[in-house]
Amino acid sequence: MTLKLYGLKEIPLVQKGDNIAEIIEEDLEKEDIALEDGDILLIAETLISKAEGNIIKIDDIVPSDEAIEVAEKCKKDPKIVEIILRQSNEVVAVGPNFIVTETKHGFICANSGIDESNVEDGLATPIPENPDQSAKEIREYLEERTNKKLAVIITDTQGRAFRVGAIGTAIGCSGINPLWVRIGEEDLFGRALETTEVATADELAAAASLLMGQANEGIPVVLIRGFTAFDHLRDTETGIKPLLRPKEFDVFRK
Repeated sequence: MTLKLYGLKEIPLVQKGDNIAEIIEEDLEKEDIALEDGDILLIAETLISKAEGNIIKIDDIVPSDEAIEVAEKCKKDPKIVEIILRQSNEVVAVGPNFIVTETKHGFICANSGIDESNVEDGLATPIPENPDQSAKEIREYLEERTNKKLAVIITDTQGRAFRVGAIGTAIGCSGINPLWVRIGEEDLFGRALETTEVATADELAAAASLLMGQANEGIPVVLIRGFTAFDHLRDTETGIKPLLRPKEFDVFRK
């Protein structure tokens, strides 16, 4: 299998109300890229949040007593801590300059996924309110325009337990099942796999993140072509939920 990744370089800085699907379509035309069956578009969540107007003015925030107390522990701005708490269901842990939470979406991540990078000073962008729906709308628009079977994955940059550094992670998807259950398949020696489940959407997001970068690369959309399991995982109904471990199976929060 040969994977090809294309970083879309002509995506402008978006504003509230912009149509991301139309912007991607225009960029593809500028770069002379015609979408094909099985193409997967990876889109940075900040792009979605900004277009949907999901932006918070930090100076408008009044910290609660809880936020002030937590800020003292983690040495963060109390206003940022208040934003983090408002976007969370639960605080899992507090450490130096980070707060691990469960977001309203069910993601376990640092700082509720609040992002202050690649946005104007004084602003912060939360995770999009419904990344699956955003992915679905973009996929359906582009499929209708091209008559091709596509997938869209919304990505975020997150850290990982017990590992240093951040990677691209899938927080929303449409057109592809994010989890590849390979139980029952055989390994190289003919043994049946008993527990193997592959977080395919996360692996694709991590690959795309190499092109998106974390600084001033200016590539918020990546096209991945050549993923041979696309047809097997084709799914227009399932979103990101299969990747979320139920709390009763989370041994670290018991």
